[in-house]
Amino acid sequence: MGEERIDVDSPLWDQKTFYGRFRHFAWMSNPLSGLNSSDTLTQAKTLVDQYRDGAEPAGTTRDEVVGAMALVRSAFHPDTGELQNPFGRMSFQMPGGMMITGAMLQFYKTVPQVVFWQWFNQSFNALVNYTNRNANSATSTTQLGVAYTSATFAALGAAIGLKGLLEKKAASRPMLQRFVPFAAVASANIVNIPLMRQVELMEGITVFDESGDVACRSRVCAVSGISQVVTSRVVMAAPGMFCLPFVMKAMEKKPWFKSRPAIHGPFQVLGVGCFLLFMVPFACALFPQNVEISSEYLRTKDPEAYSQLQEKYKSNIPATLVYNKGL
Repeated sequence: MGEERIDVDSPLWDQKTFYGRFRHFAWMSNPLSGLNSSDTLTQAKTLVDQYRDGAEPAGTTRDEVVGAMALVRSAFHPDTGELQNPFGRMSFQMPGGMMITGAMLQFYKTVPQVVFWQWFNQSFNALVNYTNRNANSATSTTQLGVAYTSATFAALGAAIGLKGLLEKKAASRPMLQRFVPFAAVASANIVNIPLMRQVELMEGITVFDESGDVACRSRVCAVSGISQVVTSRVVMAAPGMFCLPFVMKAMEKKPWFKSRPAIHGPFQVLGVGCFLLFMVPFACALFPQNVEISSEYLRTKDPEAYSQLQEKYKSNIPATLVYNKGL
């Protein structure tokens, strides 16, 4: 091709900087990528595989390779290489989150509304969390069922409990009720993600050496990685769910808007979409996806994992290790 060849297995931007990670996740979470068919995605993966082996079709351009890489990153799991469920992909985060969050913000006044939309949201979250898990940790169907049920009931309990609590104060501070969806979503994420990835917490997350070989399993790294994912998910939802209640309160004072209740829901959905278009890559970029740690860190923080390193490497323990925290 006459150009410097691309390392298709590495991000195009420096992942040690926030800006580099932001550009990477904006590239791979582009909602337009979700419009491609399975055949198109498979063709993109084939082109990337061919390019990796130096066997791409004659005349293949750099832009074609980069475009194929974007589709592969958006649709195939980084650990297994399998095509992900379309509704669990990062490219569906903006449209999926836009519709569900907008509905939660619009329908928060009655218990049935809260129950339905919190259940729907947690079902979506469970799918996303499972789809983007660290796939090196196998999870049984029973464990998934228990995790999903526990997380869903935790979300419903948080939402209904907060709604009841804030209703008592609604007479003097009616705006508080508008924040029930955000409080419930934040609370549920704290429960949902650890439960859906409980195997990693119990058995440890897979840690690799610099050659890509399995070095050990670490529960400490699992706690750290999952905590970062929880933080990212809460940050992702916060601006839209926190700011839109104030926007809606201001808009409802306008006669033309107040007299057209049919547009309130679509307005909130589009508003959430505007926030998420920026917040999905922003939140994902807060922490590196592939986390580098030192073996010294494991020696002091996770002796069990360090003993695995000693058994495998004897006196030649690698100084630097890495694990995929998931998304």
